[in-house]
Amino acid sequence: MTIGIIPNTTKDDILDVVKLVTEKLGQNSFPFFISDSILKIDSNLGSHFDESVICSHDIIFKESDLIISIGGDGTMLSTAYEARNYNTPLLGLNFGKLGFLAEFELQGIDQLFSDLRAGNYEIEERMSLNAYVNDDKNNILFAINDFVIDKGGWPKMIELVVNVDDDYVTTFMADGIIVATPTGSTGYSLSTGGPIITPTTKAIALSPLAPHTLNIRPLVISSEQKLEILINSQHSSIQVNCDGQRVHYYEPPLKVCIYKSEHPIKLVHAKSTGYFEILRRKLYWGLDVRSQNENNN
Repeated sequence: MTIGIIPNTTKDDILDVVKLVTEKLGQNSFPFFISDSILKIDSNLGSHFDESVICSHDIIFKESDLIISIGGDGTMLSTAYEARNYNTPLLGLNFGKLGFLAEFELQGIDQLFSDLRAGNYEIEERMSLNAYVNDDKNNILFAINDFVIDKGGWPKMIELVVNVDDDYVTTFMADGIIVATPTGSTGYSLSTGGPIITPTTKAIALSPLAPHTLNIRPLVISSEQKLEILINSQHSSIQVNCDGQRVHYYEPPLKVCIYKSEHPIKLVHAKSTGYFEILRRKLYWGLDVRSQNENNN
């Protein structure tokens, strides 16, 4: 199995982590490629790596059986965006903060490669979303976590009209709306009171941002349904944010159509770690803080 390595080159000590990962890959007899972005850190890598293993991302995605993304969840999302037109599974090695998508830790790297060698892992498909604006189907937007329609720099609220499968749902004033996949349900959507949705659930979550009404709550629809949102504002532009990384600006009024993508993302998942364990360990979901305080006293 050939492994591709895509590191976040903006992080301190990332070269040391890449060296550690490649050392472990060599010990386990895994051939590998390294992103040529590493040259931004050290242009004289001949003493560390064979130059033939340093490749463009296109070659890495085409020639690798599995991609290791080294960084945090943001790095994982940007790597997944690049992988959207390939079928290569992604593995997140956390070198960031939370590491919810990048679930593997450096402390467990020996066990990780032992499991990879033994085939002791799962590949889980995660739903992604496509969108287009104002019937422009030649420019398709893509998100693994969420699309966020936001008022941008305008201090006042915007008007949103929501339709599902051509059925009118509601009209409300708010700062915007988050349209999240199950993967993205533990991100920005969660912070606004949106539901946690298990990764393999075929659903899309709609979470309004600061709606000026007591009657609007998050809504979950089927992933097979198509969402249409009409937006109007007195401001000169509306933001459509993809995964918190790619922001597009449009002049209102505009129409955003969102639907399930035909290209899911494949994530490598440890058999020994369940989704709810990750929720408890990294988001403290369902843990009773009172009992923890009592145990510490």
